Amino acid sequence: MAAKKVYILNTGYLETDKNNVVGGWTVGTKDTPYVKNEWIKLPVMAFLIETDDGYILYDTGSNPDAMKGYWSKVLQQIYPLYQKPEEELDKQLALCGVKPEDIKTVVISHMHLDHAGNLQLFPNTTVIVPKADFYAGQAQVKLNKDPNTHGGYVKGDMDRYVGQYVLADGDVDFELVPGVEVINLPGHTPGLLGLVVHLPNQTMILPQDCIYSSEIYGPPARLSGLCYDSISFMKSVEKVRRLQKKYNATVIYAHDEPSFKTYKLAPAYYD
Repeated sequence: MAAKKVYILNTGYLETDKNNVVGGWTVGTKDTPYVKNEWIKLPVMAFLIETDDGYILYDTGSNPDAMKGYWSKVLQQIYPLYQKPEEELDKQLALCGVKPEDIKTVVISHMHLDHAGNLQLFPNTTVIVPKADFYAGQAQVKLNKDPNTHGGYVKGDMDRYVGQYVLADGDVDFELVPGVEVINLPGHTPGLLGLVVHLPNQTMILPQDCIYSSEIYGPPARLSGLCYDSISFMKSVEKVRRLQKKYNATVIYAHDEPSFKTYKLAPAYYD
């Protein structure tokens, strides 16, 4: 058994202040105390991996009702979602000839709004999540009923029932199927799962929000504007760098608009 293809699914984009992506991107000084912030687009991708053992989906994008009240007012202001009907997850899967029920396993990098927003499509599927992040998200949305205090987590996403949740231990990397490795990349959130996919002709590293953009990756690496643990974050970035060198791999940045424009999007694929 082996990994055969990776499809990049375009599930729309967010907009936000670049300081949320790259920490300290615009900083006032004594001589220039008032600086102009930069408002940027953040592509939101999910990844469909075809293997000899079936389909794996990595992340699910944002819920299509995000801007219709599904997200809090704070999230709608800080991270407005722009998603065309054809960019909804099920439509993107259809471009690849796949239905949600065809997915054997879903891996969620972390439970934030733009990564875990469509678990309702997978009521009978095994879903692998980082244990530390799953617990943190559940606590965030259950301890205070005000959704404006839930950070990047959405209660509706956290309340989904699936076939089986598998809580991945943050200390152990593992092979999901031959050719697909799950790696731990904490820092942005208490736990974050990335993938290393060994295809017939290349290796791809999918680190999601461990590496938002080329500015984050460097070198030198820079902290994200949203960071749970800065020390773990930097260690995770350097872990990706070691793996890239080891496998001569391609790293797919999570939310980098210039890079996104160069990627092959479904129904095209990487093999």
